[in-house]
Amino acid sequence: MSTEEIILQAARKVFREKGLEGSRMQEIADEAGINKALLHYYFRSKEKLFMKIFSEAIQSMLPSVRISLQEVETLSQFLGFFISQYYKLLYELPWLPRFILQEVNRNPQLIRDILGDRELPIKEIEQLIKNDVEKGLIRPISVEHLMVNVISMIIFPFAGRPVIQTMIFRDDMVSYQKFLEERSTEVSHFVINAISIPK
Repeated sequence: MSTEEIILQAARKVFREKGLEGSRMQEIADEAGINKALLHYYFRSKEKLFMKIFSEAIQSMLPSVRISLQEVETLSQFLGFFISQYYKLLYELPWLPRFILQEVNRNPQLIRDILGDRELPIKEIEQLIKNDVEKGLIRPISVEHLMVNVISMIIFPFAGRPVIQTMIFRDDMVSYQKFLEERSTEVSHFVINAISIPK
């Protein structure tokens, strides 16, 4: 394993345990078994390190989303896959939504720089919607509203963690974690039930 990959592996562990704000470069260096100077040689700041991890994660997720679109027959099947993949990403990087929102406000070009030519396959999702509407399975809905609704429901429990944890779970971390583990299935069922035509 290369030094860079050792650093990234250590950073993922530290970020997952302490979040971006609570992590220190020294902790990442210690976890990687290297000195801090070497860590700074590879990554000048923890923000740059975090962005590298995010970039790799999102770029590995999107191709699998595209592949799933070639294999599924209904929108319901695609949404189940997409939602589970997005949650897998956020379990790995739970502090990602707050960091991205903060950074995108400072640099609106950031997401495009990270994604490059890898974008959400909107036209393919739109075709799935059209097919299911024609079959009488779902009511008409724009792909934009559908995907913003889905992504919002996925992201908010992570982005709004301090509020949800305190107001709803009274800082009970075990209950909050259980809630997150259930969200993938809950969001999937909620969205599909909301757009399905009752039989």
